[in-house]
Amino acid sequence: MKRIRLRVAYDGTDFCGWQIQPKKRTVEGELDLAINELLHTKIHVIGASRTDAGVHALGNVAVFDTDSPIPPERFAFALNQHLPKDIRIQSSDQVPDDWHPRHCDCRKTYEYRILNRPVNLPTESRYSWFCHQQLSIPRMQKAAAYLVGNHDFKSFCSAKTDVETTVRTIYRLEVEQNEEHIRIRVQGNGFLYNMVRIIAGTLVQVGAGKIHPEDMPDILSSCDRKQAGITAPAHGLRLVEIDYDE
Repeated sequence: MKRIRLRVAYDGTDFCGWQIQPKKRTVEGELDLAINELLHTKIHVIGASRTDAGVHALGNVAVFDTDSPIPPERFAFALNQHLPKDIRIQSSDQVPDDWHPRHCDCRKTYEYRILNRPVNLPTESRYSWFCHQQLSIPRMQKAAAYLVGNHDFKSFCSAKTDVETTVRTIYRLEVEQNEEHIRIRVQGNGFLYNMVRIIAGTLVQVGAGKIHPEDMPDILSSCDRKQAGITAPAHGLRLVEIDYDE
């Protein structure tokens, strides 16, 4: 028996998230189906990040165990023949039998995209949050700097989050603009439920002048979800990569 790791990219638009749900289309469900069709046996994948409905990914990670003679690096090609066009395995390899994608030290990188112009573009609507109000990048950058480091991010997670601790570490949080496109890129050791989307929504409200950059420390220390900004739409978010300390 060997453990195979997959790096998975997908367009999350038509999925009800990563995790399997009864009678709903999910990324995890499609992966299980493809593996079962390929190997003719019932196998369930274990994912690293359970992305929400509408969220995209360039490099989510999943593992499964098999005694198939297929070389580990060939699983990517073989599985892609059984997957729908909105999911593609980018690479596959073998990892130790006890390697778990959610229990290993890693750095996750997410990106949130905003289209900031007077009128929306249909070609961008699946992958960017349209904001017609002009946003101040310097204000957003100043606010973002307060969130870098080790903090209690209870104010920046959904009220229904059920975890032992809401303390997380953000290594980098960058706000960049390229003409009409704004990119919020955040890297951390882990993220709470809706944390990146709430950070993005808060920074947009800062950019629009509705929240002051200097309010960020008080928002953090309040540990009150109501003090932070809105939750940005799912379709602007993508999981870029997960880097493991190996």
